[in-house]
Amino acid sequence: MKSVKLPEALRLVTRGTINFITGKPLAVSFEVTHSCTGGCKHCDKGGIKKETNLMQPEDYRRYQSALKPMVVQMSGGEPLLRKDIFEIARAIKKPNGLPYLILVTNAKLLTVEKYQALREAGVNQFSISLDFSNSLHDDFRGSPGLYAHLESLVPELASLGNDDIVLNTAITSDNLPYILDNYQTACQWGVDISYSAYTPLRTGSMEHFISSPEELEELRSSIIELIRLKKNGRVLNYEWTLWGTYRYFKNGTVPGCKAGRRFLVVTPDGQFQPCSMHKRTYPTREEMLRAFLPTNTCGECYVAIRAYLDHSFWKMLWSNISSRVLARGKDEKPLC
Repeated sequence: MKSVKLPEALRLVTRGTINFITGKPLAVSFEVTHSCTGGCKHCDKGGIKKETNLMQPEDYRRYQSALKPMVVQMSGGEPLLRKDIFEIARAIKKPNGLPYLILVTNAKLLTVEKYQALREAGVNQFSISLDFSNSLHDDFRGSPGLYAHLESLVPELASLGNDDIVLNTAITSDNLPYILDNYQTACQWGVDISYSAYTPLRTGSMEHFISSPEELEELRSSIIELIRLKKNGRVLNYEWTLWGTYRYFKNGTVPGCKAGRRFLVVTPDGQFQPCSMHKRTYPTREEMLRAFLPTNTCGECYVAIRAYLDHSFWKMLWSNISSRVLARGKDEKPLC
């Protein structure tokens, strides 16, 4: 998450603590559609889908009230394909400012006007995918002209001064040589950046997985450099999530997944999944917990939502307070 003001941070901490004690999820990803404007090589949700029985804004209000998450992602697919995405955001957001609301998007359909309207509807953070800092991004995403659109749009949005945009790079064998370039792009555009790991669970393909000794050494060196650069600002990952990414690629697994309990997915038609890679759906969270948790031994991903929620609750709590609230003063600017 981005830095937050102290009153909002206290509400988030309170909500997270209550959920930890009562067993409610800390984070929920509402996949508002499985349709997408792109056809990414590392994803299984490309193209436009024929979808029926999509949840409506009032349904999202009801689910949010029942689950009471600290953080909500509006994801997909491409959530901006939903014409009612503004109403969905307003339905999720409570008058007290909770939950912390993140829009996950490739930004193909994002404009300054939509950005401002989504902020007014309650979106706290815009997580924009960036695989490459050049036109290779278009090919990897199956979306001609996408990088040029980002190169024009993102700096314009950053210039508005809201500090709510985060580039997200899913690390693959394809873009491994470019992950430090993406940091420099974030600096040039005036936004922050976060890194996550490709998982073959989505596509069933190891083609984009980092596995050779040479690739692993390059990844290790890049992570050391990102940790150094983190001191200057812009890199949002905790140090332990960056090293967790390295261990995931090195070992092919990270045991101890807490999917379903700490985080979960709600599909476009209102079904429950412990994570977006687990394809079986359940009509209620209670049924999902009964059927999934006792036999869950999966460790085959280290995507962002899992990585940030992987440690003990109290370590996560302190990391969030120290790095998001205390470390950056109100007027402090990143050094890059």
